[in-house]
Amino acid sequence: MNKHLTKTKNNEALVNILKGSFVAISISLISILIFAFVIKLTNLSDKFIPIVNQIIKIISIFFGVLSATKYNKTKGLVKGVSVALIYTILSFVIFATLSKSFPISFAFFYDILFGMIIGAICGIFAVNLKK
Repeated sequence: MNKHLTKTKNNEALVNILKGSFVAISISLISILIFAFVIKLTNLSDKFIPIVNQIIKIISIFFGVLSATKYNKTKGLVKGVSVALIYTILSFVIFATLSKSFPISFAFFYDILFGMIIGAICGIFAVNLKK
């Protein structure tokens, strides 16, 4: 295969992965703002917050992976894991910056692992979706 063509395809894949990661971050930020508004209006129990946060992460990763695989339905596993990894790290940095604390712990590493597993599943699913 032509060396230039391979480099172009790799650059295109990287751009799609980055776009997917930013789609996922955008969905998370909007969803969390909406959820915070719902919490403010209602007296929702604190026990629901971690559950809803995980659901928001799953939905965000799913749509990010869909975005990353939209035009090139190959390497879903790799794209899914990549989108999820970038998304998880970016979201950690964004929310840690907002809260002015960087609590790196085992929970962060479990969050990365969880995200990558979800990303892998979503990537496999996304490349096998019919148009």
